[in-house]
Amino acid sequence: MSTFTSTSTDSTSDGKNGSTAEAPTRRPHLSGMNWLIWRQHRAAFWTILAATALSVAWMVYQRGQMMDFLDGYGYPDKSLDEVGDHFQQYVNAFSYVSTGLGVIPILLGVFLGAPLLAGDLENGTAKLVAAQSASRARWLATKLGLTALVVVVSTAALSAAFGWWWNPVKGENTVLEWSSGSAFDITGPVPVALTLFTVVGGVAIGVVLRRTLMAMVVTFGFAVAVQLVWGYFRLSLGEVVTVTSNKGVTAENAFPDLPKAALQIDESYLTGSGDLLGWSACRDTQTDQARELCLKKADVVGWSVDYLPMSQMNGMQWLGASILFALTAGVVAFLFLWGRKRLV
Repeated sequence: MSTFTSTSTDSTSDGKNGSTAEAPTRRPHLSGMNWLIWRQHRAAFWTILAATALSVAWMVYQRGQMMDFLDGYGYPDKSLDEVGDHFQQYVNAFSYVSTGLGVIPILLGVFLGAPLLAGDLENGTAKLVAAQSASRARWLATKLGLTALVVVVSTAALSAAFGWWWNPVKGENTVLEWSSGSAFDITGPVPVALTLFTVVGGVAIGVVLRRTLMAMVVTFGFAVAVQLVWGYFRLSLGEVVTVTSNKGVTAENAFPDLPKAALQIDESYLTGSGDLLGWSACRDTQTDQARELCLKKADVVGWSVDYLPMSQMNGMQWLGASILFALTAGVVAFLFLWGRKRLV
């Protein structure tokens, strides 16, 4: 999106000896509309990029510390279940960082997206820009393009750094559950798509309301609603796998073996005819013998368990991100259609 000036080399003649000297080479820099937009929002952009750089550096350091501990402990040959409280500081670090990264879409939506155009519309800057030679579409495209670039670069860097840090212990539910928002929503393409949609949504709210403070308040509610809806539908992005057993339900090895870190969705009794009974059936019996008779009478032969394997995580993330990117594209289209007549 950025326009760069080309480098040029000018030759000048030395009056004394007739030799030529090359002028200093000019470095590429932003110009025109790109320079104007960057200068207008440079404080926010540089703050985001600087905070991202510091956060990435801290996570890289934390990963180095964790790997030193794990190597000394003997992981993965030795299970972390036996490590005791010595690993708890790293678990706490994952929890704190994931919580902080999880609120980034809300923060950027409120403090970057909502005021992006609402401030210009409120103080009259938009009318001044519209009176210049540059078109409204170009102004809007540059605003959205530079903002999107900063958002994508920062969230992608944070996502990659956190994923790299978490990857050695990714299969340990005691560290982070892969299906929870604290892991699923801040790794892979999801944080990029989620933040971009929230920020662009905040921009659209600001364009419609045309008041900065009101737009920020409404965007906060919008961002929270997006998080809630996303969390509700997150697991529906995967394909539930069902595994059954026929060794009864009370034997020691009767329950089906699930893959490591699999998320169990539901479990039921399986009858000889293939029907399913809720796991609470025969629960009210007074003794184990009475329960055995109840299960036998119901012709229960084993378990039926529904789960999501961790191997689906990457596919689920890309499916969810593609939906969010499509919604973002829809909001951007709305902004350009609205901007043709009502932007200023």
